Amino acid sequence: MENQVQEKKAPRIVLPGEFIDDLKGRKTNAGVYIQDDKAYSQVVGVPRVGIYEVSVVPLSGKYIPAFSDKVIGVVKEVEISGWLIDINSPYMGFLPLSEGVEEYVDARADLTKFFNRGDIIACRISRVTKTKSVQCSMRDMMARKLNGGTVIKVTPSKIPRIIGKNGSMINLIKEGTGTEISTGQNGYVWIKGENQALAMEAILTIDKESHMPGLTEKIEKMVGGKINGTQE
Repeated sequence: MENQVQEKKAPRIVLPGEFIDDLKGRKTNAGVYIQDDKAYSQVVGVPRVGIYEVSVVPLSGKYIPAFSDKVIGVVKEVEISGWLIDINSPYMGFLPLSEGVEEYVDARADLTKFFNRGDIIACRISRVTKTKSVQCSMRDMMARKLNGGTVIKVTPSKIPRIIGKNGSMINLIKEGTGTEISTGQNGYVWIKGENQALAMEAILTIDKESHMPGLTEKIEKMVGGKINGTQE
């Protein structure tokens, strides 16, 4: 009898307006709309149908800031009372002086000694108003200035896939490339280390092929490591 190889199936991809499943009292996410107790996709993406939720992970899209999000930001302008921050969104972030530094700063002080144009920071979204005025904060354990390195942009919804289960994928890339990596929910990824180019290639591959089968094995081969115990 011939051995049969079981092929991994590529996940289903839905288009806007496409039926996903009967709702049956389950929750939905922003990628889904409800009509006659049925769930339909609002975006192009991969549907996730679970016991408690019906959702769609979009294959592309812009980052819309939300309270408490961890983001990687790039300082665009230094103003009198703080800094304008590029957070990879249609809406700029603002880091006020009171949220950027703990010490007392004179009103006439040169704020570039703290953060200057082009500086990269890891910070939190501390407030989002109804008019989408976005405030950033460095008053968080994870917040810090990221010295050196480079920032690449990926699809924000792919960040969980880049991190992997319990950090498995991101740790694989870090160890295989000898790099430091920090990810933001806004789709910016900071990379610094001896093999930034390989780390960048691996992350961009995940961004492009996150919905494809066999991705974990491909990344393991690319960076020369292995994820133990789980298959992504």
